[in-house]
Amino acid sequence: MPRANRRRPASADGDSFERLLAGWKRTETRRGAEWTVQPVSAAQAVKAYVCPGCGRSVDPGVAHLVVWRADGVLGDAADLAARRHWHAHCWSIA
Repeated sequence: MPRANRRRPASADGDSFERLLAGWKRTETRRGAEWTVQPVSAAQAVKAYVCPGCGRSVDPGVAHLVVWRADGVLGDAADLAARRHWHAHCWSIA
């Protein structure tokens, strides 16, 4: 019997697709400031960055976090421009 290649109905929670696209972005509070934290999978990591926590390289192919201020006074554009790539461990102990 042939397979039916029909789209399945959307799940009950309507925001699951948006959460998938956002990479499970979340907001955290550290040292009295709000931070937006977005995980980057190993497959998505294609450039090298310097981790501000340890000063070492976040190499391509290594899963890590992108972090920026969620409550900055200069606006969203300035906050996004100031985002940094952290090792997950470095962010957890910062």
